[in-house]
Amino acid sequence: MFTGVTMGVAGENYVSSTKIETTSKHIDIFVEKMKKLPGLTWANICKVGKEDPRRVIHSLKVGLSLTLVSLLYLMEPLFKGIGQNAIWAVMTVVVVLEFTAGATLCKGLNRGFGTLLAGSLAFLIEYIAQESGRIFRAVFIGAAVFLIGTAATYMRFFPYIKKNYDYGVVIFLLTFNLITVSSYRVHNVLKIAQDRFFTIAIGCGICLLMSLVIFPNWSGEDLHNSTASKVEGLAKSIEACVNEYFSNEETSDTTNKSSEDPIDKGYKAVLDSKSTDETLALHASWEPRHSIHCYRFPWQQYVKLGGVLRHFGYTVVALHGCLRTEIQTPRLVRSLFKDPCIRVAGEVSKALMELADSIRNRRQFSPQILSDHLHEALHDLDAALKSQPRLFLGPNNDTTRNMLTFAATATARQKPNTKDCGISLSSVKTDSSALLEWKSKRNNTNSEQVNESERKMLRPTLSKIALTSLEFSEALPFAAFASLLLETVARLDLVIEEVEELGRIANFREFNAGDHQISLTTEKTEIKIAAPLQNHLPSHGTD
Repeated sequence: MFTGVTMGVAGENYVSSTKIETTSKHIDIFVEKMKKLPGLTWANICKVGKEDPRRVIHSLKVGLSLTLVSLLYLMEPLFKGIGQNAIWAVMTVVVVLEFTAGATLCKGLNRGFGTLLAGSLAFLIEYIAQESGRIFRAVFIGAAVFLIGTAATYMRFFPYIKKNYDYGVVIFLLTFNLITVSSYRVHNVLKIAQDRFFTIAIGCGICLLMSLVIFPNWSGEDLHNSTASKVEGLAKSIEACVNEYFSNEETSDTTNKSSEDPIDKGYKAVLDSKSTDETLALHASWEPRHSIHCYRFPWQQYVKLGGVLRHFGYTVVALHGCLRTEIQTPRLVRSLFKDPCIRVAGEVSKALMELADSIRNRRQFSPQILSDHLHEALHDLDAALKSQPRLFLGPNNDTTRNMLTFAATATARQKPNTKDCGISLSSVKTDSSALLEWKSKRNNTNSEQVNESERKMLRPTLSKIALTSLEFSEALPFAAFASLLLETVARLDLVIEEVEELGRIANFREFNAGDHQISLTTEKTEIKIAAPLQNHLPSHGTD
């Protein structure tokens, strides 16, 4: 009895000591994280500033603007002239001041004209309603609020208004209802409208001053530079993808590598740019001509070019997917087509780099952008494919062997308990006999005699049996890769046409013989793609 009590006490002490140790470990981990927190925070702050130094300047401009409008409260003479309505100036700065000049102009002018129109309409309604009795005045104000609110909200569904003036309509509704409804109890409605309009005008003026004069950031320049960077990123992705496909190094840990693959950076920036391009194009249309390069710039043409680049990027994504497929062509077979494929990819990359350079420098691209080297590389690739017809035949040909057979055979031999699995060597045959044999065994075997463990062993091999039963060629995966590579050449013509149209409408200067030529390099180097600068700030705010 005493022994049992002693063992129970010892067990409780052991559990208590284990909990104490676990708690102390958690505390130590928490303390260690808190020690690293200041350093990590400072590193993130520096990282955001280094990615785009304009973010630091924009933050300083917002702080300075808020300080200036706060003087309406802090300075006694200004406060006596404006009063409590000075808060509208502070709200205007917070809402209107955006990262780029185009976004600030869009929101500032929408807010200003929305407030002016709402104040004028509210004053007209008040002028009509004040001549009637109190009951009729209340009914008239309620009817006016209903009609104006319904009409303004319905207008927001028009695509053109929603795209350009949606924020102005919202401000119009807000200001109109505040002034009209409050006029029923407050008699100096004209003074309210006047004070609010002046304070909003002060806030908008400060925002425009900061955006257009002090270190301005232009939406048009961001759209222009990001378009050139996307074309350059696609060029680097294609060349690196083909170089990796024909490299002699085995790719390991593909799951972790795919998330950090530098090839992804080139086409992901293109695929994720639709909303950004449309927003930048909209804001750029509001900007004044701030330089010699802004003469009737076709910002919507940049959006069209972005759409063509996204379709080009889909092909690059599929091309990159060939590097991560489960079924791969042997490297010995790939080497037969290595030289023409690398040359084709190099010429496509060279053409895209020339297009990116022409966009960045606002000039026409070289007339020899599609040189004879590309046609020669395509001809050599076609000749190489025709010279090896047996590789693309099925496994019934005596001179070729299906690599899937060897892979499945090696996998079966490496398993220590092949007898227990119930799968014989015949399951890796490349004709349909393997699948028929497995089906016959399944039908002849009583379901009650097959235990659960054997079923679990059979399930993962079913797909392999069905796959190897088809008459695949060992060069079939490469055929898909070569087809996608040729698709990039076909889609390159569409990109060239859109860039040519952009240069024609935007009055790009003519190409000179002394302009920089893009040299062709096919060496495998580390990719460093300059991603387009982004502000990561919302383009809309709440009042």
